Amino acid sequence: MKTPFISRERLAELTEQFPTPFHLYDEKGIRARVRALHQAFAWNPGFKEYFAVKATPNPAILKILKEEGCGVDCASYVELMMSQKLGFAGDEIMFSSNNTPADEFRLARQLGATINLDAYEDVAFLEEVASIPKVISCRYNPGGVFELGTSIMDHPEEAKFGMTKVQLIQAFKELKALGAEKFGIHAFLASNTVSNAYYPELARQLFELAVEVVEATGVELDFINLSGGVGVNYQPEGEENDIAVIGQGVRQAYEEILTPAGLGQVKIFTELGRFMLAPFGLLVTKVTHKKQTYRTYLGVDASAVNLLRPAMYGAYHHITNMDRPEGPTEIIDVVGSLCENNDKFAIQRELPVSQIGDTLVIHDTGAHGFSMGYQYNAKLRSSEILLEENGQARMIRRAERPEDYFATLYGFDFEK
Repeated sequence: MKTPFISRERLAELTEQFPTPFHLYDEKGIRARVRALHQAFAWNPGFKEYFAVKATPNPAILKILKEEGCGVDCASYVELMMSQKLGFAGDEIMFSSNNTPADEFRLARQLGATINLDAYEDVAFLEEVASIPKVISCRYNPGGVFELGTSIMDHPEEAKFGMTKVQLIQAFKELKALGAEKFGIHAFLASNTVSNAYYPELARQLFELAVEVVEATGVELDFINLSGGVGVNYQPEGEENDIAVIGQGVRQAYEEILTPAGLGQVKIFTELGRFMLAPFGLLVTKVTHKKQTYRTYLGVDASAVNLLRPAMYGAYHHITNMDRPEGPTEIIDVVGSLCENNDKFAIQRELPVSQIGDTLVIHDTGAHGFSMGYQYNAKLRSSEILLEENGQARMIRRAERPEDYFATLYGFDFEK
């Protein structure tokens, strides 16, 4: 079963201090996860984790990751701006974008970020709008399906991202002719895998591709970026990914394929988001209503505005009633207040019989939780709270206010 990283008593103190709903993050858990990742890949001297900013774009979180030696993976102009303001610079920034506007390429070049081109056509576009850097990467899409054993993990052929092998080889040749000196290969073939075999299999495919590409182009291969895809188990039972086992699996493939090919100096990069942060975030919410019709509905003060994944994907997130962790149970739907029927955190879920005023925590919201929020029904996004290593809590983002919602409107004076 999933156990919250905070006690009932301490959370009760926080809900007195900070109105619900809010996202709560565990600094101690985040730091431990980063250190475990670094240990798992310590065999590769050039290893670096570029945290996917889109997963949890909060400066306080990014500062923690920077202190632990992580870089950042950015995909937009504002993510680049935030990273720059936090002191990330040069090769600490990976810029992996698609359908990229010219001004974003220009800012990435200005910051000295490592640009990861999504499309073959971007070679000419980048040269035109911002110039070709000395170090550059290209994103690979093998097409077809990605399988582990007899299980289909994902369908790269349906993804809008990346270029074919033929395009990647041609891009490397042209980039080299245009002045690029060091190259990287990047790929993302499956999302949120709960399997220790995913990264090693992805690595094996990319390592074999790397040998072929170097032979075909003669480029100096500097790094291979395994991107993200290593996930977390949102279910209350079942095994979690073991990053130590994953790291050793990648090492075995590296030593079997790259080292004999004379590529034993190639750096390994990752761009993990969900694996790094999801387990160390909780969405804290209060029960506000209870309704009985054809089902029993438990209304809470959070909604899909605060956590979109269940509404968008039908994703499972475990829920704990902090005030009644045990006792008689009932089958209920846990719902928000949006004017959409998919605004549900749980459907026909067995939970302890809950009462108005109870505090619930929704697990594994540390990544792709707050960041996917929106303002439908003119609902305002919540605050974010950091539970520090010393046990103290501090607000790292205040909740939105009505004046924030109205601030971008013309012809409407909120003060009148």
